[in-house]
Amino acid sequence: MTDDIQEAQIYALRTTANREDQVVSFISTNVKQKNLEVYAVVRPHGMRGYVFVEAASKSDAEQAAYGIHYARGILPKPIEYSEIDHMIEQVAKDMNIKKNDIVEIISGAFKRENAKVIRIDKQKEEVVVELVESAVPIPITLKMDAIKVVRRENDEE
Repeated sequence: MTDDIQEAQIYALRTTANREDQVVSFISTNVKQKNLEVYAVVRPHGMRGYVFVEAASKSDAEQAAYGIHYARGILPKPIEYSEIDHMIEQVAKDMNIKKNDIVEIISGAFKRENAKVIRIDKQKEEVVVELVESAVPIPITLKMDAIKVVRRENDEE
């Protein structure tokens, strides 16, 4: 392995809870201003107090977080991708949710139940669903990362 080829590492950055989005925004600004080798910044849904930074070195990750009020520090060891891939995978799936989709609830009290999407609030990252097998349709509000699409209502078209 030569010195000029360096594999990117993923570092966990502790943050103040519920300030993850602000930290991501500040990091992206720092990366552009300081021209750092940071390749991705991920805020996993449903996980509070952490942001993941993919960077060429720990130094680049630390520089990206330097001076950010809500950033609490980089954990000492890099994170393996396999430890966070399930969090990233859900976000990619969730971006493609549409009204009338049939979804499976993957967390919470109604886990493993199928439901139909009634309404989507992208700003709050929430969906309103009705259980498919329920005798009385009751709207349930869930976070987008609590469901996965099983099939489209208009698949036949």
